[in-house]
Amino acid sequence: MVLSERELERTSELAQENKEGRSSPLGATLSREGANFSVYSKHATGMELLLFDNVDDARPASVIRIDPSTNRTYHYWHVFVPGVKAGQIYGYRVEGPFDPANGMRFDPAKILIDPYARGTVVPKNYSREDARREGDNAATAMKSFVVDSRAYDWEGDAPLHRPSFRTIVYEMHVRGFTRHPSSGVAEEKRGTFAGVIEKIPYLRELGVTAVELMPVFQFDAQDSPPGKVNYWGYAPVSFFAPHQAYSSRQDPLGPLDEFRDMVKELHRAGIEVILDVVFNHTTEGDQNGPTLSFRGLDNSTYYILDKGLARYANYSGTGNTLNSNHPIVRRMIVDSLRYWVEEMHVDGFRFDLAAILERDESGQPMPNPPVLWDIESDPLLAGTKLIAEAWDATGLYEVGNFIGDSWKEWNGRFRDDVRSFFRGEAGSVGRAADRLLGARRSASVRNRTQRATPLARPGARRPPYEPQPAPPRRELRVAWRETRPARLG
Repeated sequence: MVLSERELERTSELAQENKEGRSSPLGATLSREGANFSVYSKHATGMELLLFDNVDDARPASVIRIDPSTNRTYHYWHVFVPGVKAGQIYGYRVEGPFDPANGMRFDPAKILIDPYARGTVVPKNYSREDARREGDNAATAMKSFVVDSRAYDWEGDAPLHRPSFRTIVYEMHVRGFTRHPSSGVAEEKRGTFAGVIEKIPYLRELGVTAVELMPVFQFDAQDSPPGKVNYWGYAPVSFFAPHQAYSSRQDPLGPLDEFRDMVKELHRAGIEVILDVVFNHTTEGDQNGPTLSFRGLDNSTYYILDKGLARYANYSGTGNTLNSNHPIVRRMIVDSLRYWVEEMHVDGFRFDLAAILERDESGQPMPNPPVLWDIESDPLLAGTKLIAEAWDATGLYEVGNFIGDSWKEWNGRFRDDVRSFFRGEAGSVGRAADRLLGARRSASVRNRTQRATPLARPGARRPPYEPQPAPPRRELRVAWRETRPARLG
């Protein structure tokens, strides 16, 4: 990238003013004097922090070269930038080898989102294709922005901690819940967090005690087949930033404040907020996908790679699999959960394809997956509802056997048979009765004393079910409102 004379002068001025910064905390952290930026990359050879005035700008207002001799601690690249305020838009360019045969896919022409960014902005002309092909994509790239998460008045709000046995969950898609005029929501608020607030009286009338929101992390709506839009959101770009399009406000801080307004009002109505979280893959897809963040920062750290390293293991069915038991990724997952509990006041999480979190860096299931025990044993997550979709896309089925003591499980067979009954499908009466009565021939029962044998390879199947003595029932009562078709992307 060629900079103008003025841009070179400004870059030089910032370089002289910049302090070394600190490696912790990760992300962008505000202080009175400015902001500290820190990001992890073990294999990068160079890095630039780019500051933008507007999300649609094709050129950064400032480029700050991060000097590895003074601004790198082990594998953490960091810099303190004086004068940075909340709302500052930024991104990274990261240099390193493009060597897919060894798991490296650096591309210094691409703008990368900070994995720890609390806010993400999407330009009007965003292009997933530009992030996939060669060349500069500054004008069409998603970018991060600096957030002051302390600048919000919770008015004494806190998570509700209702016991699970008293919980009735309503699964909800934020946009789908109010997007139609029949919702009665004002047009400017349809399909947004603000729209959910307007429907709280309806939720109370139903008698539900919790809403489970389908993915609200920032996702890529272009992660879909040609001519389609990714509606469901199972394509995360960031694990900390709420989805910008779910806010009725256009300012950068709008999604954060509107999400928190929604949580606060739901809590006032006695309704908990559970998030459907996707920690099993990202929107970057397979080896032909775009470079948006993780791939360009440290590909072999963030993803499980196939034996040849040039391709991605695909236990999620979406093209890649997050390397969730790598120490850096484990930390990111736990930090994300803590952020949503501490700063956003959510009450629980439902983990999409949670069985993937049992896999090690080679893809093999582990008897005691570190990331799951990190989540279960974290004191700041104590009392937070943890619900597992206890299977993955290649045959690892852990319903009744999921690791840990405080996890609840989605029982997919219960869901399917009860739904078939309400649809009047042939043969569904007996199956539904078995589910409701907990009959041994059909119930998926958790047995803490006997773990199922781990699958030896992707696609393997468990042996036929063998009845075991029934332990105490610990299932969550779920009221199903919507049915999710196969996800796009």
